[in-house]
Amino acid sequence: MISTGYAFTSAYLKGEEARLVASEHVSRLLRVSDIRDALAVMNDTDIGGYLEQVSLRTFDDIEEHLWLYLRECLQRLEGFKLLPSGMSKVLKAYVVKYDVLNIKAALWAVSSGRQLRMIPIGVIQGHGLLDSLAQAKDLNDIVETLTTCKLGNYAEILQEHEKDIAAGGKSRLLAEARLDGEYFRNMLHQARSTGNGDLLSTAFGFIIDLTNLQIACRAMVKGMESDAADYAIPGGYLVTQTAVRDMLSSNLNDMPQKLGNARYREIADEIVASYDKTGNIATVQEIIDKHKFRLLEEMLSPRLMSPLVMAWYLILKETEMRNVSLILKAITDGVPVEEVKDYLVVRP
Repeated sequence: MISTGYAFTSAYLKGEEARLVASEHVSRLLRVSDIRDALAVMNDTDIGGYLEQVSLRTFDDIEEHLWLYLRECLQRLEGFKLLPSGMSKVLKAYVVKYDVLNIKAALWAVSSGRQLRMIPIGVIQGHGLLDSLAQAKDLNDIVETLTTCKLGNYAEILQEHEKDIAAGGKSRLLAEARLDGEYFRNMLHQARSTGNGDLLSTAFGFIIDLTNLQIACRAMVKGMESDAADYAIPGGYLVTQTAVRDMLSSNLNDMPQKLGNARYREIADEIVASYDKTGNIATVQEIIDKHKFRLLEEMLSPRLMSPLVMAWYLILKETEMRNVSLILKAITDGVPVEEVKDYLVVRP
């Protein structure tokens, strides 16, 4: 029997999906050159209605309010009395990715002496300690904050890689890769403990695969094959750390043949062709982002009355945020929006 919580929350999330910035909005946004005109195009969407109510003088204002908007959306979900436990698990585990990004920003600030803006979302923000993290003077301060917020598993990783972090550069990136690995390990654990857990864990396995594929491709382009496998994320569905190491033994043009999955070979072929044509390393992320979105849409979008609805909503909101940010950044910089078209990820 379908629970009232799943029925209510699924209906709400599908209703919110209908209020996203969609392909028809993007088509019109490509022709505007003013923030007010852009907001007018989006006035029938939830995010457009929010942005019309706040002051947007600079792109810093836009970026800040976009994050505050997303936080408001997530807090609204967290406050649902009928939110099923499976959906709650997915939501709580998923948003820790913003804690990981904030931890990385704090590590960079400690090593460089320059603070980065923190993302006001996640466990640390929920504990009211985001400013403490931003103002950390050394690794011990970061570890103390994480421990207080019950993110001890991430604190332990930082302590284990204290020397790598102190060394900076590639060594610090290795510690950051371990943080990413811990996030995905926990995400997979939570996915398997919910309804439709096999399908959800497979979806996150695909995310890991495509992240590892991106790591391998970028390493080949930059000539960093020797140590790139160390940065691969464990737990992939098919593109494991061993598979990444095998791919890195060849060059970019031969890499597609190292992939056993036809869909992945198609993605790799597209990356090779695009890079050969443009010589632009940004095409790697551009192509992977679009294929990742389509693959997850196929797996998650048709599902109802399941934690998969929550996972798909979170992916959609992040994608919408990224698209709106890129478009408004182009406008504030005086760049024709058409020039960022290839970097947008939109549903057909």
